Amino acid sequence: MAITDKIYLKNHREIVSQLDVNIPKGAFKGATMDVLYSGEGLSKVDAATRDRLLDFAKAFLDPENPDDLYTGYPERQFVTYILELRAQGLGPDAIVDVMGDEYMLYAYPGDVLSFLDNAVRTLEAVETLSNVEGDDEMERKARDAKRALSG
Repeated sequence: MAITDKIYLKNHREIVSQLDVNIPKGAFKGATMDVLYSGEGLSKVDAATRDRLLDFAKAFLDPENPDDLYTGYPERQFVTYILELRAQGLGPDAIVDVMGDEYMLYAYPGDVLSFLDNAVRTLEAVETLSNVEGDDEMERKARDAKRALSG
């Protein structure tokens, strides 16, 4: 299961109440995004919630090519966001706090930790394979990225 499947709307009940329509808790669920980011959905929520939803839309739902929106673009952008927060030295608890403050999102710190651990393991595999293939540049990039994530 991808990390984006474990990212939830922080104030789901309040948002559902304001919209007067039921939507999934998952922030990256199609029905959630369709309802929240339609003009009508945004007009029904309070100003603070609208600001956070618009921030989310600008950060993750604004590809150069509009067709990319349906090819995993939001999920890739969000994964990059989490990895960048970790590279800044934030741990899983702090990453969850920042997500909540910036975008009204919630995740369990254990899920974030598991995602980061898997990312490090993947980079270790890339580093090893690059070494076997003699690709010194890729090996260096993987090693540097792994160090940034490991802290």
